[in-house]
Amino acid sequence: MGGWHHRLPGVSVPEESSTVVIGNFDGVHRGHQALVQEAKRLDPAGYVIVVTFWPHPLTVLAPDRAPVLLCPLERRLEWLKEAGASEVRVVNFTTEVANWSPAAFVERMIGPLQPKHVLVGQNFRFGRHAVGTPQALSEIGGGRFEVHAMDLVAISGVTVSSTRVREVVGAGEVAEAAELLGRPFEAGGVVVMGDQRGRELGFPTANLVLPQQRAVPADGVYAGWLEPGSGPHAGRRLPSAISVGTNPTFDGLERRVETYVIDRDDLELYGVDVKVSFAQRLRGQIKFDGVEPLIAQMSDDVNAARKILA
Repeated sequence: MGGWHHRLPGVSVPEESSTVVIGNFDGVHRGHQALVQEAKRLDPAGYVIVVTFWPHPLTVLAPDRAPVLLCPLERRLEWLKEAGASEVRVVNFTTEVANWSPAAFVERMIGPLQPKHVLVGQNFRFGRHAVGTPQALSEIGGGRFEVHAMDLVAISGVTVSSTRVREVVGAGEVAEAAELLGRPFEAGGVVVMGDQRGRELGFPTANLVLPQQRAVPADGVYAGWLEPGSGPHAGRRLPSAISVGTNPTFDGLERRVETYVIDRDDLELYGVDVKVSFAQRLRGQIKFDGVEPLIAQMSDDVNAARKILA
């Protein structure tokens, strides 16, 4: 039974009847949440198993076309549980799994779970060369389970998809990203030592360097929140002004997320795991002629962020 994460020797079958939801679920946006909630509605007393894939199939099949990811795996699992999953099973996506025929996919991935219902999005594809459709899933199942292919969710006429969320995040439209996700877009990581320049300018920042394959908003300045994972402020959302970019005024090269917690210069955050959430874009990145105009603009940015977050 290759394929399951950590190579589990067998697949345990839940005691009660199960509903299986299958998908990639990067970002766990409103469309994904609706799919899991529909599974709960179909069988309120049942057990909802969400099956997801890691790494992203394209990183295995066509690395040059692999998308940047909206969140790490841990967050995906947390959000799927919050949406209503009783359990999340992670399929270790390999070339071997990619080469399974649609029938092999159903026999190895779904059959052992003995579901009563299987839910997928209308655009779900599976099996070698992604030839399997929801219709094929139903035919191969041969009456053992009922297949439900859900319509994609649209908000204000825009279809919600991970691709669309990546596009709006990449364009800096974080307020629209929050609409599609049902929560603010976030970046996370461990705070690293920066150039200490913010401190000298009167705006000490917590600096994150993000992994290459992670989605990041367009360069610019944003209003949002910083939430420490440990320490005296653990779990609190602290109003912040956030800069994304390379620090062009000082000829910086490394792209990073620098967060100033508004009106706080007493926070010790080095080495702390934090979440930075983006509420609204304030402006694009500007190269200033020196420190004075930069400090004046930073004061304006902080005041604008304070108003938005109040």
